[in-house]
Amino acid sequence: MTQSFLSIATSTGDGRNGHVASADGTVDLDLSLPGTGGTGSNPEDLFAAGWAACFHSAMKLAARGAGAKLTDSAVVAEVTLTIDPTEGPTLSAALHAELGGVDQATADAIVATAHQNCPYSKATRGNIAVTVDATVM
Repeated sequence: MTQSFLSIATSTGDGRNGHVASADGTVDLDLSLPGTGGTGSNPEDLFAAGWAACFHSAMKLAARGAGAKLTDSAVVAEVTLTIDPTEGPTLSAALHAELGGVDQATADAIVATAHQNCPYSKATRGNIAVTVDATVM
């Protein structure tokens, strides 16, 4: 059975130097431009947080599917905004998966499966440079 889940967020103010809030009130943040020392978050922080959580869920699902029992796990998502005077702004990303309780070959296979199935990975595939690695803890 197909299921859909809708999230709604609104940006106000000056965009990257404004405010963002979700319709359900769970997100309510001031924003500031990256690299300016402002106290707010930024779209790249939010994208990295969402991708890390989504990839982590996909990784746990992949581990269960492989019959692997993870003793611990984490995902660090690094999202880089590069502003090139000729090309304009672009994003790139690195996903660092940490897995405990498995060997390196199993960790690599779990992370590869997660990268194929994670909705954020699917959405960015072919659109931005992405590297993915697995570290056994």
